[in-house]
Parts: sequence; structure tokens; C-alpha cells
Amino acid sequence: MTGLRLTLPEDYDGARLDKTLAELLRRSRASVQGMIGQVLLNGAPAKKSAVLREGDELACTFAELSSIVAKPEDIPLDVRYEDADLLVVNKPQGMVVHPAPGHAEHTLVNALLYHCAGQLSGINGVLRPGIVHRIDKDTGGLLIVAKNDFAHAALAGQIAAHSFTREYRAVVHGAMKSPEGVVDAPIGRSERDRKKMAVTLKNSKPARTHYVLQTQYDKFADLRLRLETGRTHQIRVHMAHIGHPVAGDPLYGPQPPVKGLNGQCLYARLIGFVHPRSGEYIEIEAELPAWYTNFLKKEGSQ
Repeated sequence: MTGLRLTLPEDYDGARLDKTLAELLRRSRASVQGMIGQVLLNGAPAKKSAVLREGDELACTFAELSSIVAKPEDIPLDVRYEDADLLVVNKPQGMVVHPAPGHAEHTLVNALLYHCAGQLSGINGVLRPGIVHRIDKDTGGLLIVAKNDFAHAALAGQIAAHSFTREYRAVVHGAMKSPEGVVDAPIGRSERDRKKMAVTLKNSKPARTHYVLQTQYDKFADLRLRLETGRTHQIRVHMAHIGHPVAGDPLYGPQPPVKGLNGQCLYARLIGFVHPRSGEYIEIEAELPAWYTNFLKKEGSQ
């Protein structure tokens, strides 16, 4: 079957096929339901009521999706590490990771295709070449990219085994009651809003986030956080769950979001992994970006 092939991330775990396709195509469920015969789920025709699981393979021949082609674009990349198997890039806040309906161009993947001359792993399909893990559009920071399937599989295995090191910095609302702690609460898709994740026992997966207070300000706290698991929106959901939503978060924070930020004040500062080929542990750390430090200076001066 020609067209787009998707390996479903955990975002859609537990969702119905027709709802998922409606989101991907940005169409109504009614219009999508008449097109279900053009979709294969794990190689077989799928019913509209099929419940999806992370890792399921969707093959689509929709004109809307087949028209999306990830093309190389000469977009500057902030590369912090690179060799024949992988690279670590510092994604700017506001950049989408991979092409999708509504974001067919100017994504990190477009930049990677140009930078790597197309030499990227194909495990995640034609629209997500090399992408081992993701961070949200408005979350900046370090992201690892695989140049071949060997590196991709090995790195994905480390993530699944929770041996992949990922540390973030975040500014959150309120005064922390404890200088450090662990949020241990399962995360699944919200039943009220499919665009959001939530702490829930239904169709959820275990999630653990460790945090350490760096500096307490009047209205905000600067935290260092380490992910033990890597669920969608994990830090944002966990911080909101304990009453300290990330500053500037338009989805989980107070409305309207705090001024002076273009999205959540969340930055993937450190990444550590065992190199798939050499077996060497590599750790990359980036400096905090100006938009983050400027917000802290503003709060510190009040």
C-alpha cells in the first residue's frame, strides 16, 4: 500500500481508530468514517471502532496525508554531538519535531534530512526518520537522533529500559513545600479532552518524575527534573497534578498563561546514553537559553 505509514506513539494508546484519524487529518469523525476502508492496521483492514495501541502500524492512502512529503530544508541546526551513528541537537523552542498535517515544512526533520543528506533511520517511517524520542513544539532542548536502524533500535531499547538519562529545567507556579520529591502517578489520555494527557488509572501507564528545587522565587520555583519514564507531556501533567503547573503552559497551566513566555517554561537540558556501537556512556549538557534565564532574572528582580 502506498502512502503514509505511521508507527503510533503512546499519544494514541487506547484511542479509537476513527477518532485518531480525525485528529491526524484534522477532519470531522463523520467524514473520516467513510474512508476507513483505505486504512490498514498492522497489515489488515481495520474497523472504525478498533482500539489502538502504542506501536501499532497504520498504513494510509488518504490524499491529504500522501501529499505530505518530508523534504530537506537548509535550516541551521545547533548540533551538540555527532558521529556516524547518531547526533544530539539542541531544538529551539517553537520548532515542530516532525511533519504532520498543518506542519508539513520547517520542522526539525526537514532540517535533519538536509544536514544528514538523508542518512537517517527508517524505523519510525518516512515522516519521522531518525526520531527516537520527541519533545513538544514549545519545549526547547536536547534531542537524540539516529542515523541508522542499528543505533535507533539500541537507543529505543535504553529508553524502554529506563536507562536513558533525561534531565529538564522548568519554572513552575507557586512555592514548593519540599526541596525535592518524586511524583509517582500513572498517565493516560484525558477522557474529557483528547488533546490532553491526565493522571488516571484508566488506559494509563506508570510514570515517575523526580524534582529538585533550584531557586524559590515569590510566585514561581525553578526546578531540576529527571524523567524515570517518558510519557507524553509527563512533566507538564505531573507538575499540574501536584498543584505546580509549568509557567506559560497553555494546556495545563492557569489561563491566560503568564506573560513573557512563548509556551511552557520547560527545557531539556541534559541527555545521557550508552553509545550503541562503542558501549561508552555519553552525557551532553546544554546551557539554559536566554528566554529561560531572562524570565528568572525578571522574577528575581521583583
